[in-house]
Amino acid sequence: MPMTNLVVEIVKKRRGVILDDELIRALKKELGTEPSEAELNAALLQLEINGLVHVSQITKTKRRIEIITEGAQFLAVDED
Repeated sequence: MPMTNLVVEIVKKRRGVILDDELIRALKKELGTEPSEAELNAALLQLEINGLVHVSQITKTKRRIEIITEGAQFLAVDED
């Protein structure tokens, strides 16, 4: 299964919101190995470009991944 599909499936199981460290643990459990930072970032970027998830920075090292539902909109930086 492609990494992007697996990420969406895991986030949906967590009621549509997950932190990146929890996502990494869930991916490790599913895949048997921990995905590299580059693999995870590429999958999240692809999902964000396709409008399926929104990734927001909580702290310097922590991110929040959220499934975008019908009618939800997120503004890019300086779009307010």
